[in-house]
Amino acid sequence: MNDRSLLGSAGGMVFAGSPLDRCEVLRRDEVLLAAEAEKPEARILHLHQGDPEVDDDGLIWHPLDHAAKQDPGRIFLGQLNGQPLFALPGPMSGQHIPARAAAMQIPHQDAAIYAQAKSVLDWHYRHQFCARCGSPTNMAAGGAKRVCPSCETEYFPRVDPVVIMLAQHEDKVLLGRQASWPPGVWSALAGFVEPAETLEEACARELSEEAGLAVDIAATRYILCQPWPFPSSLMVGLLAPATSPDLTVDTEELEAARWFSRADVIAMLDGKHPHAALPPSIAIARRLVELWAAEKV
Repeated sequence: MNDRSLLGSAGGMVFAGSPLDRCEVLRRDEVLLAAEAEKPEARILHLHQGDPEVDDDGLIWHPLDHAAKQDPGRIFLGQLNGQPLFALPGPMSGQHIPARAAAMQIPHQDAAIYAQAKSVLDWHYRHQFCARCGSPTNMAAGGAKRVCPSCETEYFPRVDPVVIMLAQHEDKVLLGRQASWPPGVWSALAGFVEPAETLEEACARELSEEAGLAVDIAATRYILCQPWPFPSSLMVGLLAPATSPDLTVDTEELEAARWFSRADVIAMLDGKHPHAALPPSIAIARRLVELWAAEKV
C-alpha cells in the first residue's frame, strides 16, 4: 500500500463512504490507543487551517515522528484494514490545497476520511472550554470526545442537520441564488433544522420563509444525504411537492428564486443553458437535480 494515497476511487456522494473502522472499543483504552501510534505502519494526515495535503494520487500520509506521537492535538481516525490512521493540524506546505478543490480531485473514499478529520479537528478547536463551568477541557478517546476535569462533563462532536430541497410543481423545480454567488449559478434552497422540528417541517418552513411557497409536508420525500465538513453538517436532500407555483421571495435571504423546466435543467447540467448554471459536482444540490432531471426521483 502506498503511503500517499490509501484508496482508489469509489462511487457515491463526495465526503461519504468512509472505509475506516472507527474502533469504538479500542478508544476506551488509553494504553491501547498509545500503542496504535507506535506501530510502524501508523500514518498521519496533516491539515493546514482545515486544508489537506494532496498529490495526484490523493491524500498524503506521513509516518508519525516523535513530535506527532507526543502532540496532544492528535486525533485517532480509526483503522484501515488494521492500519492506524491519525490526523493533526499541521504546518503550511506547498502541497496543501483548498478543501473544496481537493475534494473534487481526490478519490471519494479519501474525501470521506478527510471530511472526518476536518470536522473533528475543527470541533476540538471550537470547543476547548466547558460550557458548564468554564474550565479548559481535555481531549479523550482519541478525539472522540472532550472531558472537563473540573466538573466531569463530557462533550461529543456535533453534527448540524441541514435540509436541502427541491420543490417541484408539475414538471418544474424551484432553484434560488444568493447575490454573493458567481453570476448565473442557481441551486436548491436549504436551511438548518431547528429544535423540535422534523426534517419535513424544516423543509416546509424554509421554503415558506425564503420563497413564500407552500408544500405538501406529508408527501415530502427523503432522497439522499451528504456529510459536509464546513464545519460539520449533514445535508439532507428532500423532494417537496408544491401546492401552488406562486412565489414571494425574501430578498434578504435570496437574490432571486424561480421555476426551471426539465429542459432548462438538462441544459444546465450539459453546460448549454444560455444564462444559468448549477453548483459543481461536489454538491448534493447538483446530485438532487441530476436525479430529478433523469426522472429517478
